[in-house]
Formats: sequence, structure tokens, C-alpha cells
Amino acid sequence: MKKFSLVFLLLSFSLFGQNSDSTCEILTKINTLIQSEHIQPKPVDDSLSVFVFDNLIDNLDPSRNIFLKSEYDVLVKKYRLNIDNLILSKDCSFLNDIISKYKNGLIRNKVALEKILIEPIDYSAKDTIRFYKKSFPVYMKENEVEKVWRKKMRYEILDQIAEVSSNLDSLKTNFKSLEATYKKSILDNEICRINTLLQTEKKPQEKLYNYFCTYFDPHTAYFSDDSKSSFVASLSKEHLSLGLSVNLNEKNEIIVAELDPNGPAFQTGQIKKGDQIISISSQKETLKVSCATLESISTMILSESNKSITFTLKRNSGKSFDVYIEKQIMKDEENSVFSFIIGKESKIGYIKIPSFYADLEGNSGKGCADDTVKEILKLQKDNIKGLVIDLIDNGGGSMEEAIKLAGMFIDSGPISIVVDNKNEQSVINDPYKGMLYKGIVVVLVNGNTASASEFFASIMQDYNRALLLGSTTLGKATMQTIQSLDENKNTDFLKITINKFYRITGKSHQYIGITPDVVLPEFYENIIAKEKNFPTAIKNDSIVPILKFRPYVKRSLINRLADDSSIRVAASDYFNNIITINKKIDQLVNTPRTEIPMTLDTVFDQKKTRTSLWEEITSFNTKNDPLDVYNSTVNRFLLGIHPTEKIMNQYQIDNLKTNPYLNEAVNIINDFNAAR
Repeated sequence: MKKFSLVFLLLSFSLFGQNSDSTCEILTKINTLIQSEHIQPKPVDDSLSVFVFDNLIDNLDPSRNIFLKSEYDVLVKKYRLNIDNLILSKDCSFLNDIISKYKNGLIRNKVALEKILIEPIDYSAKDTIRFYKKSFPVYMKENEVEKVWRKKMRYEILDQIAEVSSNLDSLKTNFKSLEATYKKSILDNEICRINTLLQTEKKPQEKLYNYFCTYFDPHTAYFSDDSKSSFVASLSKEHLSLGLSVNLNEKNEIIVAELDPNGPAFQTGQIKKGDQIISISSQKETLKVSCATLESISTMILSESNKSITFTLKRNSGKSFDVYIEKQIMKDEENSVFSFIIGKESKIGYIKIPSFYADLEGNSGKGCADDTVKEILKLQKDNIKGLVIDLIDNGGGSMEEAIKLAGMFIDSGPISIVVDNKNEQSVINDPYKGMLYKGIVVVLVNGNTASASEFFASIMQDYNRALLLGSTTLGKATMQTIQSLDENKNTDFLKITINKFYRITGKSHQYIGITPDVVLPEFYENIIAKEKNFPTAIKNDSIVPILKFRPYVKRSLINRLADDSSIRVAASDYFNNIITINKKIDQLVNTPRTEIPMTLDTVFDQKKTRTSLWEEITSFNTKNDPLDVYNSTVNRFLLGIHPTEKIMNQYQIDNLKTNPYLNEAVNIINDFNAAR
């Protein structure tokens, strides 16, 4: 196997050497487009060089156990302040050098792991381990490679054993047999993972292109033809799908979690929920799941270019079997608007908009805005007395769809100001006269509400058209477009940030997010990555607006409803308990941890703390009376025609019944209706 690895390396390096010119050619095209079209282009200088070098090393060696310090120091001296000059002089052979040392490091680690596999590990020897939240300096010396990996494997074996039982005495009694089992499986998987990395066909150039791009801002990115197709598909309501979802079980095995009765996986008649996935094969490659990265597994399953997949599955520890599946065009439930009614007396409409999806291929012209209109019309037939629009975890999508949707809720007037890279301003006006719905609206948002959904929410807030309820949004107020780097080839693309948009007040939520009218605590809010957490994020600013617009109602009405809601939230045990648990999460995740002894007792106690917190989160539920959630008259009729959708429909209803954020939105609308 070692001979094969070395031959592979020599072959891959010589091929990459031939491709160095094309790598620089693509980088030159990326830079040319960025310098002419980007909202805030920056010079290609030492600052870019440091950013690209550091991110490339962090990505290749996040745990600092591949590069030796001596290798790293040489690379730093040669390239950390020089990548900009090399790119401008069209010499991209530096990537060849970095990847060569990286793959040699992988082979070095494989040799060390193979030795550790056949030798006993001394668990009685005194040793400690430290965990770092952020990247740390490269420190490994050549004579320390085995020591570093022996320590890492020792901890992972102890951690896996600690997961087996909540009885420490039982673990100690059975330690010898447990250690033998987990040592073999953990080391086999680590060696297998290294082999996968050595044999991967994924081009290192794409990492380089993307770090070059994200130096300018977090949302500018390189797309190959395949990644562009996958990105476009992610914004669509329908795309090629296997009709199944996967998940990790308690043994960290990847299993079939759900099967869509209308999907090709279900229709094979060979796959059942709970089947363990052993390997996944496309026409290009085969991945052994136990040692492949989750990213590579996800890419193979979701990639639009993989129109057929062969799964190797195992059921109930029996013999493995292969199933061939051809993808079909399917409706994406996660990209579909849906609606319900809350309460027989109050009759409050609820609409979930999971993303601002659109038909970017131009097949139907239908998107999220049209689908939302349909749901509103259904709800209005049942005479709803208020509307909740749920944008929680809506990561955005098509700005055109957001503009159309905003226009349906305000009568007329400007809805946003767009500024381009020449600092020229243009006003986006309401594309429609009149309003589709005139009643009270509450919009639910959270830290994952981003981009197009923030755009829509900010318009609703500025026009006093809705009360915003939830937590501060992500903070992305920039627009991107996808452009081809070479129209003759049409194989390489750039998603590039070309505009900033401002609220009609002249303010921007870029970097800082939108603050809701009523702030509700949410789990993990201190560890959700926001725009401001990205080092190259465009900073917040404002402009002097010259726009006139008429708010829908007086701000005093929104403030009064918000004040009453805030009093209710402050007295809520549910929301106060979330604040308490978030402090524990913050302590566990964000507080630097001291070194811990490498003993089963210490690792077991550490696991006990993690498990206890996780159980506290997963068992946490609202004590509110369950909401009365049901289908509109039209949707009940449609479910009769399409009975296969009843399972998903009931799942959605069950999730909403005890949703505390929806519960508070209902309280706010009831307050408004009672005061009229």
C-alpha cells in the first residue's frame, strides 16, 4: 500500500505541475472580475497573501498534526508574504509545494498509526491533553509524530469507551475488551481516512480559489460547473433527489433516517429506514463511509452531476447488499412554503417560508413569492384575523422573490436603496400597487435569518407593517450574482458581491443584523456564526436618505404591543431557562479549557457534563398549553387528493403545537385584536 501511495503522489504532483499555469489563469480571471465588479475591491498585496496562506494551512491541518514545524517554517518563509507576487507573476507552483508536504505528512502519519495499531498503549502513564477553540501554532517535530498521534488516539479511545455506559465501574471492569475493540476501529478508520485523502480526486486548486475570493468578503466564491449546478439547485423548489435523508445514530454510524414514499429510494423496495450505509458509489468514485469526511459524503449524495448512486447497505448487522438508485426530479420540502391556522376562535394564519427559492432555470417562473400568495389566499378563505410569517432559519435566496413578496404587503413606495461599486445609488420601488393582505402581521426571525429574508423583514419593520419577534438576525445586506469567468468555456464561475442594500431610513443591517421589536432568547445564540464573526465581512455604514414613505401604522402601536410582549417574555420560565442553559453552553464551548489528565475517570466526567447538558436541552419543552394547529379548508381538500403528503403535514403540525415563539406571536396578535 505504501508503494501505491508514493506512486500516486509522484503522479499527482507531476500532473499538478502541468496545471500550474491554468491555476494562475483562473486566479487572474477571478481577480480581474473582482477588481472591476466587486462592491469593495482590495489590492492583491501582502495582506491577501497572509490571509490565503493561513487559511489554506488551517484547512489542510486544523489539528496541527500533519505539517512538521520545520516544514511549516520553510513554507512561511517562502510563501506567507509572497503568494500575492507569485499569483501576479502567474507562478502558482507554490500550491504544488504545499500539497506535496501535506501528502508526505499524511503518509508519515499513516506509518505512525500503523505502528500504534500493533503496539499496546500505556494508559497508566501520566499524560494530559488540551483543547483549543481556535487554531494554534504548528509545533510538531519529526521525533514527536508518533507521540502526538499516540496521545490523540489514547484520548479518542477513552472518549469512545466513556460513551458505552453511564456506569464507570462497569467500564473499568470491561476496560480490556472495550479498549481492544475501540482501538482497532478508531485506528482503522483514521488510517482509512488518510488513504481517502491521499486518493481523493478533489482538486486542491478549488480551495486556493475560494480563499482568494473570501479575502474580499465571505460571500464571494468560486464555483466549478458542478458546484454552480448544486448551488442553483439549492435555491429551487424542485431538483434531482434520491428521496431519502441520512443521519448519525448513537453508534456514530450513518443510517437512512427518512424515506420519501414518492422518491426513487423508496420505490426500489430494497431500502428501509434504519439501514446502515457502508459505502456510496457514483460513476466517478466510491466512498467508504466509516472513514470518509461528512463533507465528501454529503457532496456525493447531493451533487447534481451524480445522477445515479449505488449504496452498499447493512441491515441489523446482517450481510451487506447493494442498491442502485437513479435520482428523480422531486419537490424539496425544505424549499416549500406551507401554512396552517392557529385556534378555532382566534383563527390566526401561519406561513412558513423556509427560503426565498426561485426558478432560476426559467422553467416555470414560479418561486417563493407566488407560493406565499397561494397560501395567503387559502387562509383568507377561512377569514383569518392575523398572520404570522416564520422566517426562522431562512438563509435567504433570491432577492427578486424578496422584492416581490415585500411589495405584496405594502401599498406603494420605495422599499430599499442599492449602492454599487461606483457608489451610485438606485431605489427599488414596490413593484405592485395595493396590498394582498391588510391585517396585522408578526414576523419571526432568529440568528440564522439572513440575506433576502433580512431584506424582507427590514422593509416590514420600517413600514411598521409587522412586529418583528425573535433574536438578532445574521447581518448580511449585500447582493451577489453568478458570472462566468470565460463565456467560451462556461466551466468556471464566480459568485461575486456586487451591491450593498440599505434600508429606506438610510441605515444598514450589514454586519450588525436586524434587532427585532421583541427580543426572544434562543438556544445556542452565543455560538451561532454571524456576519460579524467573519474577518473579511464588509463593515456597517449608513447613507443619508432622500426618500419619502408612509408607514402603515403609527410606531406607537408597534411599541405598545412590543412592550406588553416583553413584559410577558421577561416573566416566562421557559425563556428564562433558555438564558440559563445558554450560559452553560457558553461555558462549555467558548471558555478556554485547562489541560485535563488522560484517564478514564476524567474523560468519563467530561462526557457526563456534555451528556447532562445535551439531555437538558433535548428534554427541554414548553409548559404552554398546546396550540390548536390545523389545516385550512383548501389544504384539507388538497390532502384528500394527495394522501402521501399527510405524514409530512402531521409532522409539521406536531412541531408547531408546542412552539413557544409561535405561541408568543399568537399572544401579540390576540392583544391587538382585543384592543380594537
